[in-house]
Amino acid sequence: MSESMETVTVSSKYQVVIPERVRQENHIHPGDKMAVIVKHGVVHLVPVLAFGKSKGMLRGLELDLGDLRDHAERT
Repeated sequence: MSESMETVTVSSKYQVVIPERVRQENHIHPGDKMAVIVKHGVVHLVPVLAFGKSKGMLRGLELDLGDLRDHAERT
């Protein structure tokens, strides 16, 4: 996956359209579930994957899970 930035407009119903290139590169389809995570004032949309689809997706990655949660969440 490549890093990129796209600009979208929030509609009067507070909806946004995920740009086509972003949908294609990230295999996002109608009906997919997205988690909305706000961290340090930044809104993240994270695909919610079925357990079977997520199997093996982190293989080969070096992960530092030590700072997974905010300090406030740990206390």
